[in-house]
Order: sequence, then C-alpha cells, then structure tokens
Amino acid sequence: MYELQIERVFHAEHALRLYDGEMEELHAHDWHTFVHVAADKLDEIEVVMDFHALEKIVDDVLAPLHDKTLNKLDAFADVNPSAERVAEHIYRAIAAKLPTQVRLTRVTVTEAAGCEASYMGSTA
Repeated sequence: MYELQIERVFHAEHALRLYDGEMEELHAHDWHTFVHVAADKLDEIEVVMDFHALEKIVDDVLAPLHDKTLNKLDAFADVNPSAERVAEHIYRAIAAKLPTQVRLTRVTVTEAAGCEASYMGSTA
C-alpha cells in the first residue's frame, strides 16, 4: 500500500458546549489539517494521485470553514464543533471527491501544538 499526506491550514473560531451545559468563550484556532490518502497500487504515472489535485480537493473543502464561526455552520448545527467533529466533517467531504482508486485513510486536525484529533472513517 502507498500513502500520501498533505497539510493545509484554515482559520476558524468555535465554542464548545461543556459538560455542565455552559458554552465556553468563543475562540479561534489556526486548524492545521493533515490529510492521508492511500492506494494499493500506483496509477499510470506511478503515483497514488497528483499532490496538486489532492490539494485542490482539500482547499475546496476547507474554503467554507475559513474565517468562519463553526458553530454557525450547517455542518455543526446538531453537533458540538469539537476537533473530533471538525476532522469527521472534513473527512466525509474529502472522501466524496476522491478518485475511485484512492481511499482516504485519516484526517487529523490540530487546535494548538500538541492538541490534535483524527477521524479515520466508520466501519459501520
């Protein structure tokens, strides 16, 4: 198996509903986003996929999140916009746009250095 990883960054703010039901203060992050894709074999030019094509897909998915308040977006209307849910949202959006021979293996986002969450798809 072969795997590629790219990193992109978007800026967005969020506030989480805490365990006691209170909302934390709205705050912003530079969300470093790591996207991993894989293929069992290389394509006709000996790559998993073109890095630039993957960057375009990811940039198109991240654009609606950039400089936004995540709590106000439809994607997070029914869920807390936690790092875990942000990673899941990005994963699902990218997975739908990949070539058929390429699979998304993981999306990781960081809120701050040393604080990251990943989503690796659902087995259900």
